[in-house]
Amino acid sequence: MDINVQKIANLSRIRLTDSEATELAPQLSSIMGYIDKLGEVNTDGVSPTAHPHDVAMPQRPDVVTNPNRRDALQQPAPRTESGLYVVPKVIE
Repeated sequence: MDINVQKIANLSRIRLTDSEATELAPQLSSIMGYIDKLGEVNTDGVSPTAHPHDVAMPQRPDVVTNPNRRDALQQPAPRTESGLYVVPKVIE
């Protein structure tokens, strides 16, 4: 079994038999060769993009739409303090 295939299979949490690894080794070499070719491309002055088109995310007004119900929701709690739940200490 090729060591690169073993390593990638282990990182991917994939169990491969020796015959599967032997079959995948040339494909992996081909992919790695393509990645090496991409590394040779001169990208100086090219800014990174997240999307090939100029897309603006729709914006909505930053307005509170739900009322503050903290007091009502904390009312059943045995003990609160300054809007926080007070719980017994469990770790010394």
